[in-house]
Amino acid sequence: MADKSAIEWTEATWNPTTGCDRISAGCDNCYAMTLAKRLKAMGSSKYQTDGDPRTSGLGFGVALHPDALDVPRRWREPRTVFVNSMSDLFHARIPLDYVQRVFAVMRETPRHTYQVLTKRAARLAKLAPQLDWPSNVWMGVSVEDETQRARVDHLREVPAAVRFISAEPLLGPLAELDLVGVDWLIAGGESGPGCRPMDPAWVSDLRDQCERAGTAFFFKQWGGRTPKAGGRLLDGRTWDEMPVPRELAAAV
Repeated sequence: MADKSAIEWTEATWNPTTGCDRISAGCDNCYAMTLAKRLKAMGSSKYQTDGDPRTSGLGFGVALHPDALDVPRRWREPRTVFVNSMSDLFHARIPLDYVQRVFAVMRETPRHTYQVLTKRAARLAKLAPQLDWPSNVWMGVSVEDETQRARVDHLREVPAAVRFISAEPLLGPLAELDLVGVDWLIAGGESGPGCRPMDPAWVSDLRDQCERAGTAFFFKQWGGRTPKAGGRLLDGRTWDEMPVPRELAAAV
């Protein structure tokens, strides 16, 4: 966890779990897996569990950190918090009772806004009825290309105050995306060694779809060798729209 984050759409990160496994094309150049290997070598206690070398890596095995659950309670000033920047809360190896404990912390700290992002949308939809959804939890799914559209359908089953899509890294066009019940869309290109290029037309089309649907649009980056290499301008301006949470959300 960190008091501050360099991610443009959040303010802090909180990792009550760490580790993950690659499951789709968007995971191929996972920044968290690379960072976990470095943190393990540095002796960080949270990154000493190794994952399956076929899907994970050194220091990136799934691990629970109950001692981290109290961290948001110690943050007195309100902040926007990205939950599990180094993991996926809905990974199959994270037990339901632990996910419920994480949700309990989020409910008990209403001064903060929590952003939870998963690629495991099917498990998210399965567990959603067994979770207590407070109004300060925003729930998102990653949709990097056409093959992952079904994640949005699962997201619509979730009674979150804000539902959002992270189209990052955007690896292909997402034409005629169904944005019913989706409050926010983040788009961005891939960065780092071996980054895959993003066609500007894919981003412009998503921006236009959001405008037609009334969905807030946030353009994070073009990507490149470093995250900021290509800048953030789209058609000569930045796009930093944020969603307006619903008081009570219902599945669509």
